[in-house]
Amino acid sequence: RAAPGRAARRQVLLSCLFSLFCRAVSEQIRYSIPEEMERGSLVGNLAKDLGLNHLSEVGVSFTSRGRTHYFALNYENGSLQTAERIDREQLCARLEKCLLNFQILLQEKMKLLGVEVEISDLNDNAPSFESGEVEIKISELASPGSRFPLHEAQDPDLGINSLQDYQLSGSEHFSLHVQTKPDGAKHRVKALELVLEKPLDREEEAVHNLILTAIDGGDPARSGTAQIRITVVDANDNTPVFSQPVYTVNVMENIPKSSRVITVKATDLDEGINKEIKYSFRKNKEKTSKIFQLDARTGHITVVGDLDYEESALYEFEIQATDGGDRFDISKVEISVSDVNDNTPELAISMVVNSVPEDSPPGTVIALLNVHDQDSGENGEVTCSIPSSLPFQLKKSFENYYSLVTDRALDREQEAAYNITVTATDHGAPPLSTSATISLQILDTNDNPPRFEQAAYTGYVRENNPRGASILSLQASDPDWGENARVTYSLLLPLLPGGEGSESPVSSSISIHSESGAVYALRSFDYEQLRELRFQVQAQDGGSPPLSTNVSVTLWILDQNDNSPEILYPASRSDGSTGVELAPRSSEPGYLVTKVVAVDADSGQNAWLSYQLLKATEPGLFRVGLQSGEIRTARSVLDKDALKQSLVVLVKDNGQPPLSASVSVTVVLADSLPQILSELSSLSASAAAAAGGGGGAEPQPGLTLYLGIAVASVSGLFFSFLLGLLALRLRRWRNSQLLESGASGNFSGVPVSQFVGIDGVRAFLHSYSQEASLTAGSRKSQLHFPQPNYSNTLSSQKSCDVKDPFLLGEEIIGNKNDEQTADKTFRLPPSSVTHQAGSSENTDGREVLRCDIRCSCSYQKK
Repeated sequence: RAAPGRAARRQVLLSCLFSLFCRAVSEQIRYSIPEEMERGSLVGNLAKDLGLNHLSEVGVSFTSRGRTHYFALNYENGSLQTAERIDREQLCARLEKCLLNFQILLQEKMKLLGVEVEISDLNDNAPSFESGEVEIKISELASPGSRFPLHEAQDPDLGINSLQDYQLSGSEHFSLHVQTKPDGAKHRVKALELVLEKPLDREEEAVHNLILTAIDGGDPARSGTAQIRITVVDANDNTPVFSQPVYTVNVMENIPKSSRVITVKATDLDEGINKEIKYSFRKNKEKTSKIFQLDARTGHITVVGDLDYEESALYEFEIQATDGGDRFDISKVEISVSDVNDNTPELAISMVVNSVPEDSPPGTVIALLNVHDQDSGENGEVTCSIPSSLPFQLKKSFENYYSLVTDRALDREQEAAYNITVTATDHGAPPLSTSATISLQILDTNDNPPRFEQAAYTGYVRENNPRGASILSLQASDPDWGENARVTYSLLLPLLPGGEGSESPVSSSISIHSESGAVYALRSFDYEQLRELRFQVQAQDGGSPPLSTNVSVTLWILDQNDNSPEILYPASRSDGSTGVELAPRSSEPGYLVTKVVAVDADSGQNAWLSYQLLKATEPGLFRVGLQSGEIRTARSVLDKDALKQSLVVLVKDNGQPPLSASVSVTVVLADSLPQILSELSSLSASAAAAAGGGGGAEPQPGLTLYLGIAVASVSGLFFSFLLGLLALRLRRWRNSQLLESGASGNFSGVPVSQFVGIDGVRAFLHSYSQEASLTAGSRKSQLHFPQPNYSNTLSSQKSCDVKDPFLLGEEIIGNKNDEQTADKTFRLPPSSVTHQAGSSENTDGREVLRCDIRCSCSYQKK
């Protein structure tokens, strides 16, 4: 092709100037360039038109299909350039305007812009004839003025650059008639005819050679030639005639191949060979024959190719009917193609985000989609949709572009990933659709605190557990993911009154594994010291910032039978001895002698105590209450029963295995103290005689020990009485109060641990309510013992007189047998009062001392 002329250069200059001011109003940029520009030629400064310094600032890229390969972006200078030579005639054929449309995406701004480039025509094509040599046979009978159609020349250029004129040379017998279109279009030639100007004479000239020249209007003009060879033949004076000047038909684009579309028909009035008609395509035979087939004999037109409404909605071609004498007629065939919904929509994903955080706000862009349907009308209208149950929506952003955005808040714990199916459906009948799936991962944020499986935990551990033993296990779960779901456990220690330096018993007793939540014992627990342990455990995740949850834990210490019964009464001394209990020989069966009191530090059935008589001097004389521990007489005391009865009582708990303790109880059978002394003396004398009769055998060491203890006890009581008497005198002198004569004093004592030694026997005074009435005006002194009634209280409503007086050391001033003694004051020695708690009051001039069970006396003075 020839280089463009001055007009072409002028067009290039105008297009470059136009590109500087081609910024479109409605988000579209327009450029205009001439065809046949070299590769890399400037189309326009896209960066400047977009108001950018560099295209890389916003990530500019092409998004359209099809014709974007004709252009390229220069990211260095921001210009739009041609990627190859552009032939306008190849792209747009006979269209008046040749426009190339495409879109560019500004990725940073998430914005689409349309670009339209108009390709202007250059006179780069010369007119050309379909055949360089044309052969025409003309009857010699042809009259002047006869016209013979010629094939027009073809010029792909448009406007002034297209075909403008013809010139004929070579013979004076013929002239050229050019018929133009009446609508004044730029391509003005409608028909080209060879006109016979002079009659032909085959005998004079059988062949005429003509040169037909076609000239366009370019500057400089281009031309093409064809050689016409005219052969003069004998006359065939009738021309075939078509039944219709124009044949029209409408077919569907999905018509099957080999289907008959239409039949053309022409008639000739001649006879013989001149009547035989052959049909053929005129113009663009190669292109037309790929789609349609014409039966030269019958005139049937059938489909041999694929009809596509999207490529061409109308097919126009000419049919020539030629008889045997080379006479012909021409008719036009117009085949209209109707669109059917035979193209599924095309769905392309221009941009997609693979993951978003679960706290992304509604409206976050996930993907940018482009839809296209090659059909037309309703068949080409496309609607995009996604399932309504998903938290997303589609928004139409620009022409056929859709944005997939979030519609509401996301929650990874409910749905960690989405497969979003986007469906594009056209409006055809039946509708066609296509779909694409977008996979989206939801990234976790720390929005859930750990949660324990229980609102509160309770654990149990037996006392005496080994150190490091696992007590219970706590479990908390976090629905988050990864580090946000990693749970660590810790103890929450209470703040003690002592401040930060004080150590909580929880921290020294238990520990918790930070990862598993298992609680371990740091020491061995003792139920008797600690029965329950309350604390809190915190579960904290690994998020930033971390979230935590607390739970209360109660740890119960279960009792084990690890404590033997402890005997409180009778109490044992350091030498292993206990007190001596008195029981009258006149006691009836069931008489309460004493009671063994024991406790067990354990609890529950481990502390249930039972008592049994393990050993006795007289097995049938005493019995022990199984549950109460009371020692009672089982029968009446006989004369043969020994004065001193030794009993061994076993106290046993109900644990598994059971633990026990035993105590020895000595019971003296006597009605009075003198009787005890006399019987003990007789026992001692008989024991000494037995020892002397035994050939000088040594006396029993046990009896000697008892006698020594009795003498020491009596002496101690005597001196205690003197001290008490002296204290009483001093007090009376201090108060300057004299006792009235005839006043009497009532003495009630409840001795608990006072022992009196009599002839080697340590007699224990019971915690019974006793009363002593001492009268200063009488010549005798008596101490009255009530009938023993075992009680834990200090009061006793029942009393009886003991005929023989019971002397308390030196407490009684004067001799029993001294009836002359009068106006004497009686006072218990201070050493005999061993109370733990009590009260005193002064009522009506009397001073009364009242004590609890641990007091040995109750004293009142009138």
